[in-house]
Amino acid sequence: MKKILFLILFISSLAFGQRIPEVNLSNPRATVYTHVYFLQNTSYNPQKSAKTIYGLDEKEAIEAVIKIKRILDGKGLKIDFNRIPNDSMYTDSIGFLTQHKFVLFPKRMPLISVEKKGLSWYYSSETVENLDLLYAETFPWYIEKIQDVVPRVGHQKFLSVEVWQYFAFILLLALSFLWYLIAKALAFYFLKRILYKYTKNKNSEVNTTLKKLAHPISLLIAIWLIKKVLPSLQFGLEINSWLFLAFNIASTIFWIYVFLKLAQVLISLFQEYTQKTESKLDDQLTPILRNFSTVIIAIFGIFKLLLLFGVDPTTILAGASIGGLAIAFASQDTVKNLIGTVMIFIDKPFHIGDWISAGEVVGTVEEVGFRSTRIRAADTSIFQIPNSRLSELVINNSGLRLYRRYNTQLGLRYDTPPELIEAFVKGVREIIITHPDTKSDSYNVEFTGFGDSALLILMNMYLKNLAWAKEQQSRHQIHIAIVKLAKGLGVDFAFPSTTVMIEQFPEKKSSNPHYDYDEKSIDTVIHKVVEDFKTNFKDTTKQE
Repeated sequence: MKKILFLILFISSLAFGQRIPEVNLSNPRATVYTHVYFLQNTSYNPQKSAKTIYGLDEKEAIEAVIKIKRILDGKGLKIDFNRIPNDSMYTDSIGFLTQHKFVLFPKRMPLISVEKKGLSWYYSSETVENLDLLYAETFPWYIEKIQDVVPRVGHQKFLSVEVWQYFAFILLLALSFLWYLIAKALAFYFLKRILYKYTKNKNSEVNTTLKKLAHPISLLIAIWLIKKVLPSLQFGLEINSWLFLAFNIASTIFWIYVFLKLAQVLISLFQEYTQKTESKLDDQLTPILRNFSTVIIAIFGIFKLLLLFGVDPTTILAGASIGGLAIAFASQDTVKNLIGTVMIFIDKPFHIGDWISAGEVVGTVEEVGFRSTRIRAADTSIFQIPNSRLSELVINNSGLRLYRRYNTQLGLRYDTPPELIEAFVKGVREIIITHPDTKSDSYNVEFTGFGDSALLILMNMYLKNLAWAKEQQSRHQIHIAIVKLAKGLGVDFAFPSTTVMIEQFPEKKSSNPHYDYDEKSIDTVIHKVVEDFKTNFKDTTKQE
């Protein structure tokens, strides 16, 4: 009895496993599967496949389903049934109108779709109406001519591919290469003309970049030609899918290269513009823009490549959103610094090369990056200040001063006669006026007070050159001239001291120095010192 039951179960399971699939139009997946399954060599039944067409007689419907299958095979569009919904009430809400419709390949073949009519799913009326147009675009008129011209030996197969298809593919590659050479020359010519028309630019560096830009553009044109003609070679679905995948990957890589080079051209033009401006901060913006554009183009390129390999775009976007949220929480300081960078470039509180004071940091601005600003102190050490913090600090920018102010006091001995004080002040004024780096119409040299150990002479002036090193050089030249003036006049500089005067002391002379009050002698000394100062300054300028 057990053997009989086992035999019955075995026969029933075998019969069930050999059951031939019937026409099923209950949902999008079933309809597409019915169409494709009954056009396979092992299950060829075009009458059943034609059931997926609504509103046509059997002959026209058979012709239509065969054309749809050939179009998909010719374009290398391999159907992934797991991506097709099996919900009988599936609704397409992507378009402007919500409807029971599913598009098989929205990007590459948006006109081929299935839609619900009554209780069943069929190929849409839009697909049927545009079928002849799609077929003519995929298989031009000369296809039938090729079939007639090819001799019998050309139809012999080698590795499931006919001989004439090998020769046709090689010929297509050769024609595409020739077209690439022509397109490269034309692309460079037109790019150069367009650039010169709108920018009047003849920079050799930009022209070199344009040549590099013309290279991938011409390759894209050649790949477009191959993809346009490739269905005409009538390879099988597997071969076409791999060939189209390879050419689409190459096309995406070339597009990435095109956008990178295009960004490089635009940034080169921006760099030329920044070199003409007085601000040095926008010069620093050039490498930041270059890095930013490279990252953005690379991200979009990788996204496109993932789509070509069949990754679901919603999965990519969801992963990017979750990853972006996690990164945002983990890198709040980085985001703050990036915002600080943007604010620095908008407000422009300083420029590259400016001497600034920001909190406890004092030095020259060397670089403004995405995250931080680099400042070199006077002792050549480097400070890296986060841009978020720098944007909140009070910045004293010495580099934006119109002039460098120099204010000091010269102390003369208390026993200096009034006449020589006047002569000394006059000589210092002449020195300041003579120096070419001083603002000769804005200075002060006056006897301003009495110090603990000296008569105080105020010297206040403004230097035109804002460079710190140049300022020190100008101070040195003026100081040397003042020392020579004092020596020539016989005037001594005071230093902290205490003098005890005993006016009547046996056999001792007074300690008061001897001063020359002759006006002619004083004028001669001042003139000589100023002239020597002029001569020394001219010699220094020539050496530089």
